[in-house]
Amino acid sequence: MENIEDSRHLYLDLMKRCLLNLIYPQSEELLSLATDAGVRGRSAHTVLGRPSSHKVWPPLRDAQGNLLTLIAQDRMEGRIWPVVAHTMIGLKRLDNLEFCIEQVITNGVPGDLIETGVWRGGATILMRAVLKAYGVTDRCVWVADSFEGLPPPDTGKYPHDAGDSLHEARELAVSLEEVEANFERYGLLDDQVRFLKGWFCDTLPVAPIERLAVLRLDGDMYESTMDTLVNLYPKLSKGGYAIVDDYGAIPACRQAVHDYRSANRITGKIHNIDWTGVFWQKGN
Repeated sequence: MENIEDSRHLYLDLMKRCLLNLIYPQSEELLSLATDAGVRGRSAHTVLGRPSSHKVWPPLRDAQGNLLTLIAQDRMEGRIWPVVAHTMIGLKRLDNLEFCIEQVITNGVPGDLIETGVWRGGATILMRAVLKAYGVTDRCVWVADSFEGLPPPDTGKYPHDAGDSLHEARELAVSLEEVEANFERYGLLDDQVRFLKGWFCDTLPVAPIERLAVLRLDGDMYESTMDTLVNLYPKLSKGGYAIVDDYGAIPACRQAVHDYRSANRITGKIHNIDWTGVFWQKGN
């Protein structure tokens, strides 16, 4: 049994490293500098003190002489949009996702797993990997996304989304075919993976999901967050986990969580995962 547990740990640890592209990290950092691609907390200009268009090959060093330390740290913490990696959520949020899935398996909490807003599919690929590692065949992974990026804000209906410009970020528009191909690269595209393509307001109310054990939200906006909670939280089993990726980073997302919890008298303690992600366990 110890050997089996060790093998699971090694497999899932390697999966997370691959999903974050920590196996060949310097390629990610170099591409980030070359493209100035979506760095959230700081630009590549300030990381190295030179324009990102300046073509410089290794050894690239930051102001303290550390090899690309600042960009690598931001990727580990999920603060940037990586160029190559299959997820942007960082190691702590991947660890949390693995923990939640292992808990529902160990404790027999019934239901499937879902992420709403999947980008390149990394978190859902990890979901499938955990099920594979534990030999679970009676749960599905639901992959819900427009696969066209984010919708323009409907400020008339959702004023908290006013000023949101994420719909203009084409980096967030990853096709269904690309996400399927990413699953295939890890050998995890099978009939336990099910895709829900379309805007959440259209797909989630009619999604053929009976019960959920893990509900992971990564829709950024108030509208997307509320659509997910309204339609899927009632299907989350007692003892299951709700995870919200953008709670700390995007005030509109945080407000949607507070509004839904208040309206439905949800009092379960919200736990911090890192600088933005949170989760709670569903009670009675």
